[in-house]
Amino acid sequence: MNSALRISEATSLAFHTMALLSAEPARRHPARELAETLCVSEAHLAKVLQRLARRGFVESARGPGGGFRLGTDANDVTLLEIYEAIEGPFRPDNCLLGGVLCGGGRCVFGELVKTVNEKVRAYLSETRLGQLADVYER
Repeated sequence: MNSALRISEATSLAFHTMALLSAEPARRHPARELAETLCVSEAHLAKVLQRLARRGFVESARGPGGGFRLGTDANDVTLLEIYEAIEGPFRPDNCLLGGVLCGGGRCVFGELVKTVNEKVRAYLSETRLGQLADVYER
């Protein structure tokens, strides 16, 4: 299904992985298990997990009983922080064409694009990971 809101696959994986981990924060989850649950490539997920680990959002352990778990309290992490761990700073562009063809004046969408970007940023900054733990509760 197409959507007006575009979030990269990597960022979507980060959100879903972090929600999965927050449902059972003490347990280590093998990358293979996470990839199977999310129906994604383990290699792609591993790259996302590396970025999350660099920011301290996840911890990893190798060997038997190894895997990934939250590296911080789920209530201390916002979705904006997760987004920025994958995408870099949130910098909304208020032009869908990535430039100002209309001279910065009137837009065919009026204030819609700006308003949507503001609402998305507000949602990401106000929503804590802990609020999403029940999405994957077991």
